[in-house]
Amino acid sequence: MPRNVEIKAKVRNVDEIVSKAKQLSNSEGTWIKQEDVFFKVPQGRLKLREYEDRTAELIFYNRPDGDGPKLSEYQKCSVRHGTELALVLGQALGIMGHVKKDRQLFMVGQTRVHIDHVQSLGCFMELEVVLTEGQTIDQGKAIAESLMKELGVERDYLVSGAYMDLLLK
Repeated sequence: MPRNVEIKAKVRNVDEIVSKAKQLSNSEGTWIKQEDVFFKVPQGRLKLREYEDRTAELIFYNRPDGDGPKLSEYQKCSVRHGTELALVLGQALGIMGHVKKDRQLFMVGQTRVHIDHVQSLGCFMELEVVLTEGQTIDQGKAIAESLMKELGVERDYLVSGAYMDLLLK
């Protein structure tokens, strides 16, 4: 099962963190519009992510709810007819809710740096250190901690859980 080490944090100054991400990635980043539909499942999280071009992915992931770097194990499956699949899964499992966001993605080495503008929540930053085979969780955490410092992310702004959890509060 693919793994990554993640952190999520509230963003105080979007322009500042975007500027640092551009420098670290040596790119302007890529803008992605996403809508996630979260389904009720007995363990982990299951979401259908639809993109602006109507492509979709079904994503299951398991990760603890903590505010520091944490391991996330996940599986993804590209799907056709995402809207129809959302209806079927919604009827079978029930829908927790929807998360709509505009995401600016920057690649820094093996890490995806996301600057997310989440509808009804505000601006956040996520780091996803994609672990290679044989790479330890501690190595991934060290990369995440280093990038946090370089991006100026303070521990006080770390967030636990998923955007869906924040929206349900």
